[in-house]
Amino acid sequence: MTQFAYIVDDDEAIRDSLSWLMQSRGVPCRTYASAEIFLEAWDPSFAGCILLDIRMGEMSGNELFDLLLERGCLMPVIFLTGHGDVPLAVSTLKNGAFDFVEKPCNDNLLVDRVVEAFKLDEARRVAAASADSVNQRLAQLTPRERQVMDRILLGKLNKVIADELQVCMRTVEVHRASLFDKMGVKTAVELAKLVAENQGKSVI
Repeated sequence: MTQFAYIVDDDEAIRDSLSWLMQSRGVPCRTYASAEIFLEAWDPSFAGCILLDIRMGEMSGNELFDLLLERGCLMPVIFLTGHGDVPLAVSTLKNGAFDFVEKPCNDNLLVDRVVEAFKLDEARRVAAASADSVNQRLAQLTPRERQVMDRILLGKLNKVIADELQVCMRTVEVHRASLFDKMGVKTAVELAKLVAENQGKSVI
């Protein structure tokens, strides 16, 4: 999956300058003249990061940022700000923005931050794919297998599980083997680790 620096700024000169800068460092990029144009073009498959001007025409960078979050956008956002926008930019960090850079910006610093944002974007996507995989496996379990799994995760022995579910121990063993196969694990420890890691997945 190709990552791009998506440059969203209503100033053509800045768009051209940033585009040239990225390309000179081998960073693929795409440019958009407004928040509205980018929002219309955005797709969940987009990968990389967004360089977003805070102050634009009808829709501000902040408004676009909020809408992207609502739509589940995983890409890190680097806000481009004028000096007077610093307090506003700081507040965006609290809302999950990756960073903000004052204009005019240090070229090397900006590209370095874009490269770091690319790494974060990749890590987020790997984590999301892993969580999706585990959730898909969990969805394959029957209700009885889920009951057995829940008790295994509590450290209960087969005999105890059989008593609680009012079935014979052999039935529990069959369910246990089936759920282990569906979850792709061989031991209760592996199962517990997989489920715990999946529950702890979150957007970084």
